[in-house]
Amino acid sequence: MRFSQYHFVEEIKENLEKLGFKKPTDIQYKSIPSILKGEDLLAIAQTGTGKTAAFAIPVLHILHSKVNRKREDGIKCIVMVPTRELAIQIHEVFQKLGKGTRVTSFSVFGGVEQAPQIAKLEKGIDILITTPGRMFDLVSQGFIHLNRVEILVLDEADHMLDRGFIGDIRQLIRFLPRKRQTLFFSATIDDEIKDLAYSLVHNPVRIQVSPKDPVSRNVDHSVVFVAMDDKRFFLERLVQEHPDSKILVFVRTKVRCERVQAAMARVGIESIFMHGGKVQEDRLEVLNQFRRGTVKLLIATDVSARGIDIPDVDFVVNYDLPEHPENYVHRVGRTGRGMKKGLAYSFCDDAEKPLLTAIEEYIGKQVKVLALAKEGYREVVDLSADTILDLKKIVADLETPPNKRYGVKKAKKMK
Repeated sequence: MRFSQYHFVEEIKENLEKLGFKKPTDIQYKSIPSILKGEDLLAIAQTGTGKTAAFAIPVLHILHSKVNRKREDGIKCIVMVPTRELAIQIHEVFQKLGKGTRVTSFSVFGGVEQAPQIAKLEKGIDILITTPGRMFDLVSQGFIHLNRVEILVLDEADHMLDRGFIGDIRQLIRFLPRKRQTLFFSATIDDEIKDLAYSLVHNPVRIQVSPKDPVSRNVDHSVVFVAMDDKRFFLERLVQEHPDSKILVFVRTKVRCERVQAAMARVGIESIFMHGGKVQEDRLEVLNQFRRGTVKLLIATDVSARGIDIPDVDFVVNYDLPEHPENYVHRVGRTGRGMKKGLAYSFCDDAEKPLLTAIEEYIGKQVKVLALAKEGYREVVDLSADTILDLKKIVADLETPPNKRYGVKKAKKMK
């Protein structure tokens, strides 16, 4: 079935056509009819399956026929997400799909001044895409009223639980009308997710889109066994061999982000980094630079893995293997988007082999190993600009008189 055959309002059909959306994905095909009927939904689907459009299209259609131009009735739909970046991205999807309709959407999140957000809210909106913290700040200050909400969407619910937002979600329910439609989207399902979902939904339609291999067929992913201290040399070689490619590198911690960037800077490679410690304006600027291709190497923690749509990423590098195996799927899903092919490499130290085993169990297959001969491995390390710089420093130190190298007192002692 094609989108042109659905009974959507003409504005949405035109927008879908302009955006090149011809046929629904599996999750869209299964979700849209139930949402249009007003049914609660529990949907389990991996990243990159088209989840956002699966709820955005029918929500826009439903609200277009209901909203009045004065918007005196208040917010009709709340979309709660775990991260600021995801809130911004989903807002962009609503804007593109809802262009020309009577429906207005807006996103609020922390890390930026709230005054402009308040000014927009006071003009009246229909759909609010939000992270929990800032939303509750504005609710407590009286700038957001939830008593007219008809549709609640929880996106990336498993990630919200990981980030400790379960209390916020339960608190949100207290402010919402009992009679509402709830759409619950998650990439994974376990007992905790089930308990939360069934406490929020009423007789839901359950949809699960679970391919045998959760990694997209468009992504060729493999692992290279590399010692922890040598990973920087292999990243340097990859960047040098593909200077025009957009490369997204994932590390485990904020400190690692900055250390890897410093290692690249030492060999003359420009990169930017993003983690939860950056203020929101800086995070947005970093994402924009990478999206535009102004800087082609982005080093990030998992804050960037979930749901963020960055176009034309040629390579994903798991510099550190993720501690949670499902994050592997989210990370490598940043490449090979749409109809494009992508490549993903994982650098695995001996200490990380248990993490690799957990990933393989999660995806149900072994990750292809790229075997390196000892000579090839040594060549990568020995020809690194970082290694050459270290050798030059050692030679310079050896050529420097001891009294200048260590100080006069220490040199006399050594003598």
